[in-house]
Amino acid sequence: MRILEEAIAREKPSKVCVVGDFTALKTIEHNIPVDLYVIDNQVMRRPIEVTLPERVKVFRSHNPPGTITSESWDLLKRIVYADSRAVIVVEGEEDLLTLTVIKFAPKNAFVIYGQPHVGLVLVRVTDEKKKEIDVILDLMRTEEPMSI
Repeated sequence: MRILEEAIAREKPSKVCVVGDFTALKTIEHNIPVDLYVIDNQVMRRPIEVTLPERVKVFRSHNPPGTITSESWDLLKRIVYADSRAVIVVEGEEDLLTLTVIKFAPKNAFVIYGQPHVGLVLVRVTDEKKKEIDVILDLMRTEEPMSI
């Protein structure tokens, strides 16, 4: 968390977006300013409750494991640019929504998620990163179970 705090202070990202409950808990615990949380009330498939900071708009979305639903896609597209702090509580699984957050986040945003048993991953949103995400999303569209 100290490294993340230093990166935010040094780089002053346009937005800070967090995907995942454990990462959300840690950023809240360390008073790290976050603009968007995407959580599913689970850590490693076990239920958990995240006590969100005050003055955060709460949205809900249905997103089964292994998918990116059009509902979640449209919601993220709409609120990632919102001026107010927000949380999306996902019924299902939020993991793949990291791709959507990166796709729609403004340039110079930070997207942070947890890598189990490893640590935090910080994605600096750039045009190049968005192109990489578009390639992945295009590949996913060709698979049957995906619903983008």
